[in-house]
Amino acid sequence: MDEASDAQRWVRGWRLRLLDAGMLVYPAVTVAAVLQHSAGATAVLGCAVVGAFATGYLAAAEAAARRASRPFWLLVGGCAALFAAAVPFAHADAFFLAAVVLSLAVPRLPRRAAAVLVAGSALAAVAVPWPDGPGWTQAVALVFTVLMVSAFAEAIRANTALVEARAEVARLASEAERARIARDLHDLLGHSLTAITVKSTLARRLVTAEAARAGEEMAAVETLARQALTDVRAAVSGYREVTLAGELARGRELLRACGVAADLPTAIDVVGPGQQELFGWVVREGLTNVARHARATRCAVTLSASTVEVVDDGVGGAATGGSGLDGLRERVTAAGGRLSAGPLRPRGWRLRVTV
Repeated sequence: MDEASDAQRWVRGWRLRLLDAGMLVYPAVTVAAVLQHSAGATAVLGCAVVGAFATGYLAAAEAAARRASRPFWLLVGGCAALFAAAVPFAHADAFFLAAVVLSLAVPRLPRRAAAVLVAGSALAAVAVPWPDGPGWTQAVALVFTVLMVSAFAEAIRANTALVEARAEVARLASEAERARIARDLHDLLGHSLTAITVKSTLARRLVTAEAARAGEEMAAVETLARQALTDVRAAVSGYREVTLAGELARGRELLRACGVAADLPTAIDVVGPGQQELFGWVVREGLTNVARHARATRCAVTLSASTVEVVDDGVGGAATGGSGLDGLRERVTAAGGRLSAGPLRPRGWRLRVTV
């Protein structure tokens, strides 16, 4: 993105420099008019005024490129004064210099004020009784130049806004991806690591009394660790698959290892295909929290076509959210559903999601 922005700034700067150079045609035409209407020292003085004008114009264009507002307007004012000083030497052709001044000022002025300045300058070029007749050519050149430069400036502003919008979209996409990875890592690893912790504790207790069962539990720990690694890789790559059937099977094993009596459905046909992944996330988060915090003896999962509910008889407590519950709430909200979680009376906790 930085390289693209640098390239865009270079192209924009090149175009502006080309426009600045092109506008020097007007001082050159004015010099020719000075030489036509003056001679000797008068012509030299007139050419010096136009030369000073061209120098001031280039300095003002550079100040505009640097966005130095105060020096820019001081230089524009100086160019306006030099235009007025050139009128006795070039007559109506001096309004070519007015076109240059207005091309600098108009894009940065309110539209009404800009229109008054352009109209007044064009009218002066035509209405003043110049020795060579009305300055129709100069008036047309003035209006056309100001319109062209204003359109060019508007295009540059629109292009800059587009580049900034693209940068903002890229930043938001990056933040969304980081949030997705953080949420998925929590949701995926929380379940697996909780099961690993529970099974490791159980195996440690059984290692002397029931060596064979301890070996089974440690084998399950190895399987869970491998699954956790797979889940991490899937979450980081953005291709993770959570199924309701798989989460019910994992949850049954997790609750068994925790010593919690599980009342989990064996059939999921009642849930439509479009809701099964979301309901799988709900079951994963709900059963992981039961294993971590509830100190429950029983846990039940209830399914319907539009609702999934996880209820336990544990210690309950206030609904404090947490990254897991907050991440689940984001998923549910994105799916157009509602999530409610809170304690039951006299004991227990209920997590309910309705789509």
